[in-house]
Amino acid sequence: MNTTHCFHCGDSCKDNIIKIDDKNFCCNGCKTVYEIFSENDLTCYYDLQDNPGAIPTEIQGKYNFLENEDIIEKLVDFNDGNVQIVNLYIPHIHCSSCIWVLENLHKLNKKITTSQVDFPKKTVRVTYNSETTSLKEIVLLLSSIGYEPYISLDDYETGKKKVDRSLIYKLGIAGFAFGNVMFLSFPEYFQVDGFRLEKYKNIFRWLMFFFSLPVVFYAGNDYFISAYKGLRSKILNIDVPIALGILVLFIRSSVEIIFDLGTGFFDSLTGLVFFLLLGKFFQQKTYNFLSFERDYKSYFPIAVTRIKSNKKEENIQIYDVEKGNRLLIRNQEIIPVDGILINGNAQIDYSFVTGEANPVHKKSGDKIFAGGKQLSGIIEIEVLASVSQSYLTQLWSNDVFQKDDSFGFKTLTDKISKRFTIFVLSVAFLSTLFWFYYDASKALNVFTAVLIIACPCAIALAAPFTLGNLLRIFGKQKFYLKNATVIEKLASIDTLIFDKTGTLTTNKEDTISYNGTVLNQQEKRILKSAFRASNHPLSRTLYSSLEQVDLLEIEDYKEIIGKGIEVNYNENNLKLGSASFVKNTNSQKTFDTSVYISFNNDYKGKFTIKNKYRKGVKELFNSFKKEYNLAVVSGDNEGEKSFLQDFLPKKTQLLFNQKPENKLDVVADYQQKDKKVAMIGDGLNDAGALAKSDVGIALSENINVFSPACDAILDASQFDKLSSFFKASKKAIIIIKYCFLLSLCYNVVGLYFAITGQLMPVIAAILMPLSSISIVVFTTISTNILGKKL
Repeated sequence: MNTTHCFHCGDSCKDNIIKIDDKNFCCNGCKTVYEIFSENDLTCYYDLQDNPGAIPTEIQGKYNFLENEDIIEKLVDFNDGNVQIVNLYIPHIHCSSCIWVLENLHKLNKKITTSQVDFPKKTVRVTYNSETTSLKEIVLLLSSIGYEPYISLDDYETGKKKVDRSLIYKLGIAGFAFGNVMFLSFPEYFQVDGFRLEKYKNIFRWLMFFFSLPVVFYAGNDYFISAYKGLRSKILNIDVPIALGILVLFIRSSVEIIFDLGTGFFDSLTGLVFFLLLGKFFQQKTYNFLSFERDYKSYFPIAVTRIKSNKKEENIQIYDVEKGNRLLIRNQEIIPVDGILINGNAQIDYSFVTGEANPVHKKSGDKIFAGGKQLSGIIEIEVLASVSQSYLTQLWSNDVFQKDDSFGFKTLTDKISKRFTIFVLSVAFLSTLFWFYYDASKALNVFTAVLIIACPCAIALAAPFTLGNLLRIFGKQKFYLKNATVIEKLASIDTLIFDKTGTLTTNKEDTISYNGTVLNQQEKRILKSAFRASNHPLSRTLYSSLEQVDLLEIEDYKEIIGKGIEVNYNENNLKLGSASFVKNTNSQKTFDTSVYISFNNDYKGKFTIKNKYRKGVKELFNSFKKEYNLAVVSGDNEGEKSFLQDFLPKKTQLLFNQKPENKLDVVADYQQKDKKVAMIGDGLNDAGALAKSDVGIALSENINVFSPACDAILDASQFDKLSSFFKASKKAIIIIKYCFLLSLCYNVVGLYFAITGQLMPVIAAILMPLSSISIVVFTTISTNILGKKL
């Protein structure tokens, strides 16, 4: 009796057979996976091996250790309530189809919320409901669809340390074969006659044939796989002409050897693959260097408040935080490290990490994870581990907060590559037909040389290397961008909107005066404790001014963004903020920047802050006025409107008394007029506007501004250089266009020699990576010169 096997996993279907597309499946799970692949033209997945969905017998029981809670705690990045997030290393990720499958895991298991692939690192970040599924189930699911993760039990880390050396192996094999084939071809090159050479000629030719086999079928297989997958998806990628050239050379050379028609082109074939891989190796090394520079240099310039043993507070960079330190987390601040809650009313918003906006209440002794935002007053935590750069980068790049990055120049590069490939194939076939008619002996050389010399690799490299290097240079200048696409966006901006308080002004040199009823000691203590819990620039300034006042632990704290703060301590009710919020009916309306105070609905007085504007604000606005629409939006009253009208360029739009939602509307209004808007703010009351704008830039002084809303973080000390960064972004796009022009000139010259039959394929193979290297060198030198001018 024949047993029916499942098309996906290969198991016996027994009595439960599900049929679809004339294929048998053992369960709905296998059927669903097949349907998803089929609907998205990914059934080539089944060409890789028979029954790729089978869970290998050697892993049956292999992952039972993932039922151990202690091990799970070590492996997961986030584990709170019923949400767990794990980052798994998947060695088998190799193409865009893999990315698509792994980012659609939620279709295979409904309990998975999201999955995000980091292709260069070959990792997938999975968010799932731990009450309805488990880490073990996730791992088994990945194994069942052919993506078994690598998990190291020695140090409880995913296997990120495992280095992929396949390119080096392929390069070595291609180089070895190329050298030997060249050596064996010497008699043919010099047309040396002799009895011995004539006798062993066929042996030499067959040796060249056998040396070419590992080069074509191992060293060059990536080009065939990429071309095949591209054609299946109806995409003409840049590997199609390369694969075609390799195939034509191999078939023609093999025919000549088999039928004893000649020596073939094995020297050109092996040399072609070797130099192609050499170019790819150089590209990979250069890109890895740029990535390393960014990962190593571009830490976030965030300060956090550390409480010393003598109860004194100090602002330190987050990279100085060590295990065992006690940190003060204010209202609306991001928690930068994992820690244990010591005291305070913790209401944590983990939407930054999970995408879920419901706040989670924590009590003293509970573990709190990095990436959460404190929503209710001040808390103190004890640090469990030092800050992880890679974890913060992952949070910043979380898909939940990604804007639409389908930007113009990126698309232009793709369009050029696609059209160029069509052009190259057309030229190759037409010129081959021409030479078949006039001189058939040159036809093959012409066909292959055209395919190789005109490869659009140089075009594809221009944007990544230019923008990648500039990203690194900006990082050194304390301007930290989320990704290279932000540079493209900066170059297209035509409208700049600035927040005033904390952005144009600095709280380090403000002058403060108090006008009102003298406060008793208890009222001062409550007031200072309320200021301490807030992250607003004015609160931080006023907190610093009350130096000789002791603090209280306040439990009942509420901050209404754009209005003020309300605090209850024992029988005292404190309100501070705007005049309308405090309900100040006793004082006359003024136009100063003021913070009003009332205790138990009894108006006490106001703090008046004379703003000190940052160095270089006037010069910065003047440098922008010719090319950009300028606007200043502020939540403050119109006290400084007349001053700003004289201080800033005349066409600058000034808007005051703007609530956070009003700032967002201002951005939206400009965008409706087809303007490209950059919003520059302090990251607190501007979060909505930063997110809505085409580019959101958060200014960092001495507060934690790490926000999912922003695309860039600018150190406050570099504020006067903002114009230089915008100019550099525009020049970067010009450099990319010059690269396109350089590549075009190279291809026109190369195609001339190839079409006229004056270029051998092996010479074309040498010139092709040289063209790519020349583009990389040109972009690197150009961007470095650009960086020195910043």
